[in-house]
Amino acid sequence: MKIQFHLIFWAIFTCSYAQNPTYSALTIPDSLKQNANTVVRYSKIDISITSRSAMKTKVIRAITVLNELGLQDLELSENYDKSTSVSKIEATVYDSFGKELKTYKRRDFKDVSVADGFSVFSDNRELYLDYTPTTYPFTMVFESEVETSNTAFIPTWTPFEGYLVSSEYSELVLNYKPELNLRKKEINFSAKYKIEKLENSSSIRYVVKNLTAKKREELIVGSNDIFPYVYFAIEKFSLEGVEGTALNWKELGQWYYQALLADTEEIPEETQLKIKKIVGDEKDPVEIARIIYKYVQEKTRYVSIQIGIGGWKPMLAKDVDKLGYGDCKALTNYTRSLLKIFNIPSYFTLVYAGNKIKNFTTDFAFSQGNHAILALPTSKEMLWLECTSQVQPFGFQGDFTDDRFTLVVKPDGGEIVKTKTFSEEDNVTVLNGTYQMDTEGNIVGKIKITSKGLSYDNEFGKLRLNRDNQVKKYKEEFNTINNLKINKINISDDSKGVVFEENLEFEAEGYAQNSAGKLMFALNAFDQNSEVPKKYRTREFPFQIQRGFTNQDEIEIVLPEGYKVEAKPNGIEQKNEFGYYKIEFLDLNNGKLKCLRKLVLNKGQFVKEKYEEYRKFRELIAKNDNSKVVLSKTQ
Repeated sequence: MKIQFHLIFWAIFTCSYAQNPTYSALTIPDSLKQNANTVVRYSKIDISITSRSAMKTKVIRAITVLNELGLQDLELSENYDKSTSVSKIEATVYDSFGKELKTYKRRDFKDVSVADGFSVFSDNRELYLDYTPTTYPFTMVFESEVETSNTAFIPTWTPFEGYLVSSEYSELVLNYKPELNLRKKEINFSAKYKIEKLENSSSIRYVVKNLTAKKREELIVGSNDIFPYVYFAIEKFSLEGVEGTALNWKELGQWYYQALLADTEEIPEETQLKIKKIVGDEKDPVEIARIIYKYVQEKTRYVSIQIGIGGWKPMLAKDVDKLGYGDCKALTNYTRSLLKIFNIPSYFTLVYAGNKIKNFTTDFAFSQGNHAILALPTSKEMLWLECTSQVQPFGFQGDFTDDRFTLVVKPDGGEIVKTKTFSEEDNVTVLNGTYQMDTEGNIVGKIKITSKGLSYDNEFGKLRLNRDNQVKKYKEEFNTINNLKINKINISDDSKGVVFEENLEFEAEGYAQNSAGKLMFALNAFDQNSEVPKKYRTREFPFQIQRGFTNQDEIEIVLPEGYKVEAKPNGIEQKNEFGYYKIEFLDLNNGKLKCLRKLVLNKGQFVKEKYEEYRKFRELIAKNDNSKVVLSKTQ
């Protein structure tokens, strides 16, 4: 009787859920609670584009937070500015039984500036609810309505709400005027996600039900490489009152140049004369660009501009020249305008910046990117200039914008171009070290480290640290050496050749373990790669090595007087699709030992079935890097 009643209740609940959702945590299926900190009970995004300059977005989201970790998944906020208004925002919280506890109206939401700390000018504000629960689980229902005149950016839809988040019901409805010519790009759609789709000439609707929570796995690829996403754009759009028309990257780039760049290039006559005097008789375009890049670095500083069209259109070059500051768009455009004085072509370029590589959706043209850099074509290659940095070497972009597709904006249109990919042979660290050990296991020695490529990018910031922080940094790097004392630091930065060199003199007490007259220690004192990826019983997703590198070490030790080698590792060599590893331990028979080591890690993306093989490769490296030598007394 109870079973029959439960089945009837659940059938009624399932049929009526979308229209009248219940917020009791008790009704959540066990499958949706597994691996989940939060469960999205109901999510509907309703977008209406009534003209090229009018878009309204309604959101209703009911989220059950199962534990404290799930609090980060609550999205109880909306942003607004002069072109975007929030006409409705409220939230209601329910207890675990679905009983209403409290309703929060607009007056209960905090209204704050979203200036990022670098922004001198920003009119962007945020309404957000600062909610602290008293018990778990609870359910929060959030509703908002936002109107904007900007249609260049239409919200992206995905049923994937984040890792450790399951979704009971997720829906997107988009209504639009047919004459605006809505375009869309669907990625990673498959039978696995059972996406319902309904489309006609003026609307499109997507629904996904009962999407179970996913764990974030180590070395996992980007979410937009594995989960369903839909991108939208309209042919006829508006951005801060500037209208545009584009169907492809060429047209979008052409609009960007004509509408946002073409009237910003004027450089004052006084500055033109000054920069021509600085350049002098130099005729090589690359060397002229190098001089101008240095001039911009020394003259300007970075600030963020986030007001209206200023969030997308650069400041006038003459204003940057006068004020001495600007954001990424302004400083990139200023550098471009200075190069134009010498008839050197360079191109304003949009990119997704950040240490984690994120790419443009290259086969679908719509507004993308979060940063601007400058593309400088040369006879050999395209150089990329990071114009916001006062220290970055000319033509060296580092891991902030490496290996990703960009939109290069030219007067005759846009072009998708990929920035430099640093190979394993480019990212090189060479370490040469020698140290002497006494009979107590104490060591004294020196090392020389040379870094190139992205290895340079990781290290050259040490030059601007004071000595105390440099010492702290080295102790973190050589954390396998206890009681390390750095006696001398000599750093050399070849910014033109992009080579960073570090020379250190050091000592350490008790490096070797002294037991019964024997000394035991790891000969490879400086470059132990101990990181081993997590083991999974069953892995669900592919993995990636985002950037490759080469480490090459030669370490020599002078044995303490009266000691000989009793035991040493045999060494090992292994090569596979993930890279190459070789370590040797040589007895030079003159009171010295030498360790030769080379590690190459290959960049790449691999199927999940290869993960355990890769993990064992890293395990082998960690084990052999830390293998011990044993010395004993000769008498």
